[in-house]
Amino acid sequence: MILSRRGALAAAAVLAAPSVLRAAPPVLKVANQRGGLRSLLEISGVARDLPYRIEWFEFPAAQPLLEALNANAIDVGSMGDLNFFSVFASGAPIKAISATRSDAASQAVVARPGANIADAGGLRGKKIAAARGGWTHYSLLRILEKAGLAATDVQIAWLLPADAALALRSGSVDAWSVWEPFTSLEILEFNATLVADARGLTPSASFLAAHDRPLAEKAPLLADLVQRVSAGWAWAQDHIPEYARSTAGLLRQPVPVLERAYRVNATRSIPIDAAALREWQEAVDKATAWGVIPKSIRVEQAVQALGSSPA
Repeated sequence: MILSRRGALAAAAVLAAPSVLRAAPPVLKVANQRGGLRSLLEISGVARDLPYRIEWFEFPAAQPLLEALNANAIDVGSMGDLNFFSVFASGAPIKAISATRSDAASQAVVARPGANIADAGGLRGKKIAAARGGWTHYSLLRILEKAGLAATDVQIAWLLPADAALALRSGSVDAWSVWEPFTSLEILEFNATLVADARGLTPSASFLAAHDRPLAEKAPLLADLVQRVSAGWAWAQDHIPEYARSTAGLLRQPVPVLERAYRVNATRSIPIDAAALREWQEAVDKATAWGVIPKSIRVEQAVQALGSSPA
């Protein structure tokens, strides 16, 4: 039988189709927040020659990101430690697969000019903006505790960052429990005073976290991403001026603000080891007692480390 040219081409297409399908790269659905993972991977250059394709999903904050992760709408994303543990405690099928640590000085309480707050003890009776749950809620309570104060000794206004910044600058609140780069922005651009920071008071960790299903189905891809993110953070710490210039437009922040913030953060990858688990468990237990986390959890049940630990 002699095939026509058109028939031969059609037959070739049918035979080739399985090869084409096999050649299609696997996909990781990765969450991004502005100036976050995507910027880190692309600016540092560690996203070159990926053996898979990243499909990026943009989120304005950690909470909607965690909701999407819980629903398996994304495979993996990055968020702060207590935000993650709070959602895990609610029954979300997610695991922390790698960790970074920023210096706890990156979590601080700043006061508006003229508030006459010299130290944490001066917060008594003052109105303080904070975001409910997560880092700044917990670090504020720890800072107050260290100063011999309780939450009932101050007025806490639960506000998201954009509203908290406006409230501080307008004088509607006296102080703000916040994190970088907002701390550096208020100090450098709006003459805020650093009242206290959370050094020695909080783990100040962040996680890459994945839904259980892609963790079972895409573990090699996720492990590769973990290594690239770790390399990206190492690059960023060695190239702070370049990283600040490259992210200034995305974050809509002045370069000097970001340079200060990145130096204070000093973000680096850390192993998920026994010492880290103990530290996180202590923070989780305290946060649960204070109502920052809805119920007690065993931290080791919330982690499944992928990739090699940094040296």
